[in-house]
Amino acid sequence: MLQPNIDDLWFVPLGGTGEIGMNLNLYGHNGQWLMVDCGVSFDEPLVPDYKKGDKVANGIESKGSTHRVVAPDPTFIAKQKDALAGIVITHAHEDHIGAIPYLWERFQKPIYTTSFTAEVLRRKLARSKLANRIAIIEVDAGDTKQIGPFSVHWLAITHSLPEPFALKITTPVGTVLHTADWKIDANPITGLPFDVNLYKQLGDENILALVGDSTNAPKPGFSISERNCYDGLLSTIAPLKGRVVVGCFGSNIARLISLAKIAKKTKRYMALYGRSLMNMYGIAKQQGIWPDDLPITDPQHLGYLPPHEVLAVATGSQGEKNTALARLARDNHPHLNLDKGDTVLFSSIVIPGNEESVGRLSKALLAKGVSVIHSEDSTLPIHASGHPCEEELKLMYHWVKPKIAIPVHGEHQHLQAHAEIAKACGVMKHYVGQNGDLYRLAPQASIRRQVVPVGRVPVQQD
Repeated sequence: MLQPNIDDLWFVPLGGTGEIGMNLNLYGHNGQWLMVDCGVSFDEPLVPDYKKGDKVANGIESKGSTHRVVAPDPTFIAKQKDALAGIVITHAHEDHIGAIPYLWERFQKPIYTTSFTAEVLRRKLARSKLANRIAIIEVDAGDTKQIGPFSVHWLAITHSLPEPFALKITTPVGTVLHTADWKIDANPITGLPFDVNLYKQLGDENILALVGDSTNAPKPGFSISERNCYDGLLSTIAPLKGRVVVGCFGSNIARLISLAKIAKKTKRYMALYGRSLMNMYGIAKQQGIWPDDLPITDPQHLGYLPPHEVLAVATGSQGEKNTALARLARDNHPHLNLDKGDTVLFSSIVIPGNEESVGRLSKALLAKGVSVIHSEDSTLPIHASGHPCEEELKLMYHWVKPKIAIPVHGEHQHLQAHAEIAKACGVMKHYVGQNGDLYRLAPQASIRRQVVPVGRVPVQQD
């Protein structure tokens, strides 16, 4: 079995490198491994016109989904789980946390994460046989935990949901900054602003490697702040006369708070349609993140209100079947109907691979006389990415000054663009690889192609 020795520091991605989503990363040192994140993604479409109960490829039924839900194949680390020191989850997005309920039995190791992410995970586990079985160790910003031979320090960062964290992973042979998902947001809706000094200090700490987010590396400039997104949404919604429905990612608590503020300002009543939205709202309330002065209306009541008083937030921005947006487009939602003169805003991006399903949803809404505004086509900012663009990556490299750049979290073109940015910033070594590659960070940096068998396994999502 492939194992690092006392002089080695290895990085092995099993998911999330060469693709968007399904993140699972391993760091190896002195015979032990540290897992960072364990997420899901959506694979190729299932059979056309799939309905609940139909038999599908790989024997998975995903409750009406148009795509199967997949996780990284964990065989490599599952075969040596005694060498796995622990699991760290950087934040609560599905592509970083969603595979835990399905894969944890293969590892059976403690999970380290922060309070908000821990609550998201506990609610997932409450619906499974793993409830109360998994040791979840909560940490705070600035904490350091010794996990086997790895000293892990939690660094606050900004992203598109509460409590995102980068990790400084230290071993006797080198230190790595694992950024996870991030952006520079000086004016976020939730949490504290990006702390520049926190990352400038790393420039004096002899960081061996930066393993970082590549999602927006091909995009010039800076990502916009959630506060700018609030302004764009307010300017878009304020003049509208009919019902307004906003499709967004369920985990984006900052966006939900922005929309609740807009509802209050425009004298509309806001309700949430979709279990993931209601669940995240409940967690935000429980964690003290949701402002007390922003009420949410019972979704059953919204259908009785005049159109100009309605602001609905719905799941299904990627065109998934049987989500709230899809049911509204088909006129079979039990609590709300849309008519000519209403507007649907997509406060999201189209994830690569979902173009056709989003296009079908848009056509169905337009056929009803409903106006449709996509963030990509809007003249105002109605969506803010949670990932760094070119100038943000440049700043991070100038602050941290790593010796090696390892682009992850992206398809090949994203990784390549990230590597070019690192090179332009003076980083001498930068390796563009894919899942299953073995990155030797110490004692001498190199990359070995496809050393570890990788793949994807279907999972049954609730």
